[in-house]
Amino acid sequence: MKEDLIMNLIRRNQNWLPEVFNDLFSNDWMLRANATAPAINVIESDSEYRIEVAAPGMTKDDFCVRIDDENNLVISMEKKIENNPENSKNALYLRREFSYSKFEQKMILPKNADKEKIVAKMEHGVLDVSIPKLKEQDLKKNMKVIEIC
Repeated sequence: MKEDLIMNLIRRNQNWLPEVFNDLFSNDWMLRANATAPAINVIESDSEYRIEVAAPGMTKDDFCVRIDDENNLVISMEKKIENNPENSKNALYLRREFSYSKFEQKMILPKNADKEKIVAKMEHGVLDVSIPKLKEQDLKKNMKVIEIC
């Protein structure tokens, strides 16, 4: 009897474990514009940061990668679904789920990011943004010292 009660509690609350891990390893520092946002990987090496955005079915024309007025990297995507009149004559979607409509992700760039040399490319359904790192001596050159009067 006691085992049945325990098994019922486990079955009823079987989703508790993922919630614990989501709380411990949350990505709240990367706010997303909507719930259907594509998956993003951020990778750091000695010479660069790389951002990979999963975007199957998208083209480079669907994306805009820019630096905003606050020096954040902004990746936005908009997929315009066009109705093809020839397809609609003979077929009707009963359910259609595999399309993004709009997405925007803002990321704070680190101080050592070389904003002038950021490169983005689209390949095999993945947008790959490469952000080279400034060398230590370049960081010191960019530092402005203000004289005290």
